[in-house]
Amino acid sequence: MSSFPMTVQVEPRFLPDQSSPEDGVFTFAYAVTITNNGDRAAQVIARHWFIQDATGHTQEVAGLGVIGQQPLLAPGETFHYTSGCRLQASTGTMRGSFFIVTERAERFDVPIPMFVLEADAEGGMPSSRVIH
Repeated sequence: MSSFPMTVQVEPRFLPDQSSPEDGVFTFAYAVTITNNGDRAAQVIARHWFIQDATGHTQEVAGLGVIGQQPLLAPGETFHYTSGCRLQASTGTMRGSFFIVTERAERFDVPIPMFVLEADAEGGMPSSRVIH
């Protein structure tokens, strides 16, 4: 599968009020921005995530759309959404891809670069790091 000019940016955030470190529950939200940099409309059909925490526990999440939608992005258009996950440790990583189809029925996987989920010792904001 070739590539399509779409960019994906992710900003993770630790949610201390929805976490219970003493029980091994660390909850994170992540805001995703998808931008169509191509010259034709493209629709996000499915997502595929790999989530791993510092204990080595791995989750694989795949399904149709994002937050119950399959957004159609015109050239230059951006779509934002927020979702979340729970880890069994205070740090972990996520990476994945979006499966998209253009208005010409071309099919592409758009990679989502690995990023870090991290709760600091005080339960505040994590550092936002993307691993290249």
